[in-house]
Amino acid sequence: MRKKAGMKWMNLIWVLLLWALALPAAKPIVNPAGPAAAVPICRIETPPLIDGKLDDAVWQQATRFDNFLTFKPDYGKPTSEPTIVRVAYDRTCIYFAFDCRDSEPARIKAAMAKRDGIDMDDWIGVVLDTFGDQQGGYLFEVNPLGIQMDGMLNADGNGDASFDTVWESKGFIHGGGYSAEVAVPFKSLRYPFKKKITMGLLISRYIGRKSEQTSFPGLSPEGGAIMTQAQMIELSDVKFERPVEFIPAVTFNQNSVLRGGVMDSLGKNTDFSLTGKLGLTSNLTLDAAYNPDFSQVEADAGQIDVNLRYSIFYSEKRPFFLEGMENFNFATAMEQNTVGAVAYTRTIADPLLGLKLTGKIGRQNVLSGIFALDEYPGDLAAEEGDDERGGRNAAFTILRYKRQMSQDNYVGAFFTNRSFAGDRNTVGGIDGRWRLNNTSFLEYSALESFSRDEGAERAELGHYLGLRYNFSNRHWNVDLGAFDLSRDFRIDTGYVTRTGITMVPAFVMYSFYPKSKFFQRVDAFWWSYHLLDKPSDLFETYNHLVLRLNMPRQSQVRFDAILGNEVFTDQRYSLSGWRVRGYTQILKQLYLEGGYRRSDRIFYDEAAPFQGKGNTADLYLQCQPTDKLNASLGLSYYDFFRSSDGEKIIAYTIWRGRTTFQVNRFLFFRGIVEYNNYWKTINADFLASFTYIPGTVIYAGYGSAYEKIKWGNEDREYFPSDDYLQTRKSFFFKASYLWRF
Repeated sequence: MRKKAGMKWMNLIWVLLLWALALPAAKPIVNPAGPAAAVPICRIETPPLIDGKLDDAVWQQATRFDNFLTFKPDYGKPTSEPTIVRVAYDRTCIYFAFDCRDSEPARIKAAMAKRDGIDMDDWIGVVLDTFGDQQGGYLFEVNPLGIQMDGMLNADGNGDASFDTVWESKGFIHGGGYSAEVAVPFKSLRYPFKKKITMGLLISRYIGRKSEQTSFPGLSPEGGAIMTQAQMIELSDVKFERPVEFIPAVTFNQNSVLRGGVMDSLGKNTDFSLTGKLGLTSNLTLDAAYNPDFSQVEADAGQIDVNLRYSIFYSEKRPFFLEGMENFNFATAMEQNTVGAVAYTRTIADPLLGLKLTGKIGRQNVLSGIFALDEYPGDLAAEEGDDERGGRNAAFTILRYKRQMSQDNYVGAFFTNRSFAGDRNTVGGIDGRWRLNNTSFLEYSALESFSRDEGAERAELGHYLGLRYNFSNRHWNVDLGAFDLSRDFRIDTGYVTRTGITMVPAFVMYSFYPKSKFFQRVDAFWWSYHLLDKPSDLFETYNHLVLRLNMPRQSQVRFDAILGNEVFTDQRYSLSGWRVRGYTQILKQLYLEGGYRRSDRIFYDEAAPFQGKGNTADLYLQCQPTDKLNASLGLSYYDFFRSSDGEKIIAYTIWRGRTTFQVNRFLFFRGIVEYNNYWKTINADFLASFTYIPGTVIYAGYGSAYEKIKWGNEDREYFPSDDYLQTRKSFFFKASYLWRF
């Protein structure tokens, strides 16, 4: 029966995929609320000098856009400050000049930050839909000092800042506001290589102290997906330069750990790594990495890691995996969904070799793939004395295909496989989106898993089915879903928190726009899920009733009432409670965020669970006394009391301090200290970083850990202590250089 059921799901998946492949090609549409025709962009012979000052003669003849309208906090309103953008191009680059007027230039928020660190500043940026297919685009933003942020934007306007490429920018604050210039090489983009190229263009500006975001063209919630409302532009005779890049890198590590009461060196290690990129066509790219080192990546911030039902989700930060990861997002990915990702690359812990393919073939077909060999499972097995598995590598294969259709419609397919020393997990399936009209769309997904561990008598088959409906306009946002996961569903390349459930999630929000300068928008919403736990045949429900107030100075306050329960080990427990949360850029130099929650909770012990209650609190304070200095302090607190007798079972506190001195846009020094009172540990890390462009970098770092223990020479073991003893220290140095041909 199990085999027949698995074949039934696979047959359904392939029938749906073959049906989708027969659908017509994507055709750009013109949104009724947006611009009517593509605008030819001015072609120039002499490029401007990128210095942030708009005094080059080319800007007088460049194509001009200035009809900006708000879309936050409300849609279609006149802007409080005027913005003028000019665009030009030559055979190798597209150029942007931003003239951002401001009646109070002293209140402009800008910092000399590291790359991609401008989200708390004022900024202006563009999105380039280089294929003109309305499915997404490249995002390029600069703050008033010209500090860069780049990323990718999907059809709905959701951004992902993980993408990094080479481009040039400068900014300049003056008495009337600020100006900025940007040059983006076509070599840094993927686009269709033809005589005349039609692209989509969105321009957006953010003024933090007013919580105001504006755009050209104006955006409407009744206009469909954001990228379908872009201004179409035309460029001709763009030179194709095949991207060829190599990044050789050398890394030196020296590590020591505490053994027998003394610091024992683990030796010195020097590694060489090589990363390369090859443009197979103007829109299809192959990346490869051998022995990549990620020691320069900032350590994950400490999280409460006790009394957890599921493993903690950590965001990907490693450069090789980040670029192009937006292509691996899947339909029906709602916040309540227990399938968090099909491609969760943090499962590839220590890659020896990586290959990645991203891009398009023809007008409709998007291809993405990752192959990697991971040394970590074999190293762990060797440490645990498993000679048979020790030293062997886990092989990962993740393939993604999308066929794009009109507007933001698409159908896609996934294939993933992880194998290690006789263990195997394979997943295949489809997903897609179908826009019903400008205000609503339908998404679907279906996955089938095949899993067999070494020595198992038989394989386990599992399935995941998902359906999502979304409706949104100026006042309403409705997001509904339905998911079904069998108990044996498994994705070793992904992130899944719970199986063996049938779930119906719901989100319904109504937004008010008061005639008030203080309350810009008021949101009232219901966030919930309702599910059947198949092993116990018990129902559970979880509901957040929320009032959210949006105000100037990047400020928000929300109040939550929580009514819910959860099934664990065939029993139902209460999760009801309340919460308050808020954040504000209270001053230009000071940002504050925090929250408090009191609720019922469960003690997650498979053998002896029980009902409890407790408090959760967090506080984050960021101070920027100068443009170059940034210091922050964070607090996370969690406690747990047993309901039957009131005994405190857990008290957990984490303090995290972080200070960064940004010497200029290329060089910074950063120190982090984290104290964990539950595990009685202190971690301290220091990093000096020089990044000229993505790929050309120098890092030097030192890390150490301390614990409240002491060594007893007589007993030859460690004992608790009131003093801290250093238990680990490490030093690393890395240098890499981008060769771009």
